[in-house]
Amino acid sequence: MTRILITSALPYINGIKHLGNLAGSMLPADVYARFQRARGVQTLYICATDEHGTPAELGAAAAGQDVRAYCDEQHQIQRDLYDRFGMSWDHFGRSSSVQNRILTQRFAQSLWEAGFIEARTTQQVYSNADKRFLPDRYVVGTCPHCGYDAARGDQCDNCTRQLDPVDLIKPRSAVSGSEDIEIRDSKHLFLRQTAFAGKLRDWITDKKGQWPLLVTSTALKWLDEGLQDRGITRDLEWGVPVNAADWGPNPAGERPDVEGLAGKVFYVWFDAPIEYIAATWEWAAAFPGADPADETSYERWWRAPLASDVTYVEFMGKDNVPFHTVGFPCTLFGLNETQTADGAWRPASNAPWKVVDTLKGFNWLNYYGGRFSTTHQRGVFIDAALEILPADYWRWWIMANAPEGSDATFTWEQFQAQVNADLADVLGNFVNRILKFTETRFEGAVPEGGEAGPLELKLYADVEAKLAELTENLEAIEMRKACQSLRQLWVLGNQYLTEAAPWTAIKTDPERAGTAVRTGLNLVALFGAVSEPFIPFAAEKILGAVGLPFKDWWPNGTGAEVLNRLGVGRKVAAPEVLFKKVENEQVAEWIARFGGPEPA
Repeated sequence: MTRILITSALPYINGIKHLGNLAGSMLPADVYARFQRARGVQTLYICATDEHGTPAELGAAAAGQDVRAYCDEQHQIQRDLYDRFGMSWDHFGRSSSVQNRILTQRFAQSLWEAGFIEARTTQQVYSNADKRFLPDRYVVGTCPHCGYDAARGDQCDNCTRQLDPVDLIKPRSAVSGSEDIEIRDSKHLFLRQTAFAGKLRDWITDKKGQWPLLVTSTALKWLDEGLQDRGITRDLEWGVPVNAADWGPNPAGERPDVEGLAGKVFYVWFDAPIEYIAATWEWAAAFPGADPADETSYERWWRAPLASDVTYVEFMGKDNVPFHTVGFPCTLFGLNETQTADGAWRPASNAPWKVVDTLKGFNWLNYYGGRFSTTHQRGVFIDAALEILPADYWRWWIMANAPEGSDATFTWEQFQAQVNADLADVLGNFVNRILKFTETRFEGAVPEGGEAGPLELKLYADVEAKLAELTENLEAIEMRKACQSLRQLWVLGNQYLTEAAPWTAIKTDPERAGTAVRTGLNLVALFGAVSEPFIPFAAEKILGAVGLPFKDWWPNGTGAEVLNRLGVGRKVAAPEVLFKKVENEQVAEWIARFGGPEPA
């Protein structure tokens, strides 16, 4: 059976993330991982905090902490919040790990010795006010292509064009806001992405129709605009040190300028994707009795031939798509192949590293049509979200409104209407009323009842069809469609109870009422199982209510089989209210706290 490796965009270490960060990568990846595990597929879901670069240094300085201590603390804060949100990754690692340092340095050395990295003297932005070189992302100004006045030095968030800080109009420091900046010469290493332009285009073109249009169009846009070689080092203190003294000569017989590269670290966009592999090594090394130096334990997920049966699936927000369709693949292509003097390609001597098979890209989740903003206190961040409502409310709404085909917008009014209708009225009401009725009229046990009648046979067929649709949508990673299919399953249960009306049949035909109740209780079990990827905390309560353990189970039988799983006499008990309705007073309070529509 094919194994599935899943990664999602690494959350940056500084600051608690907002709901949009969950919507664009981590939450859909978690739903997909839970679904695959439930189907019995061997699944590994890896994520980590992205800890290098200027933001970590500045965050630590603002907190009055050493950078390492700051990252230690922030990693634990984020981990705890994600655990409370139900993230089921197998390992949540750290890009500051020993494993990532080893792999990043090793990969850079291999790329240099293969001729895919070269040293260049470049112009770097230096802030006189901050007394430091500024990384690209900490230079802001007006985009020369679209006029967006808050473009970063590496990329414009508005038009997604790749930029260089010197391209910006009226550049300024994002640290201090000062325009007192100058350009200084500095030696840096560059990944020769241009060498892979043809291979990238062929690879991305082959994915058309398999990957979302958002992903392939963004990647091809970068290629059409002219792929550039990418600087992979920076003048910083916090990061993976450049170990150029260990490197051998490149194909031209040149050795790196060790003195000129002294004190440099690798750029966060070079080492962060490598952390996917390193975090898998962290995971493998954490097993009791594992040898931390054993590389085969993680290479079986990442490197041929051990990983020949692995399907690798990535989840990314659209702002991260270029770095995972261009930057990281260039790194892996450079490790996997070599180029001869006549321009031909041949496999490298080492076994190739796994390149992504499926990349699911997401648009942005906005807040009342505008961007989430920490500075302006607009939008809902994860800690506050969990403070006011359980995780399942958020998980359901975000996935039911996943920004797949276009940007999505969060409003409190729509959130209230949808969670009340879907979770409280449809699912919660169904579970509560059938279990309460079983307690009062059947002594809290699954009744025997009689044979299935026309109503049950129709239900079997409808459930079987809807289950197939739900499975197909999840397999295709179509989250909105999957939520629609799941809600329609819940609706089938409510329609069945309304038509079967066991509370009426009990007066004249107890056997018929028993059949309806038995069927309804099996629907409860089914709903608990198939809802687990989306709302795991409620699913655990639902399955517990009918005496089933909370474990991976994805129904794949006929409608009759999945709706006759509970044995007669099994004890059941109604849980506490699964979902309380969101009231108008709460909405008014939250709009006042988090912000509402922006004034015209």
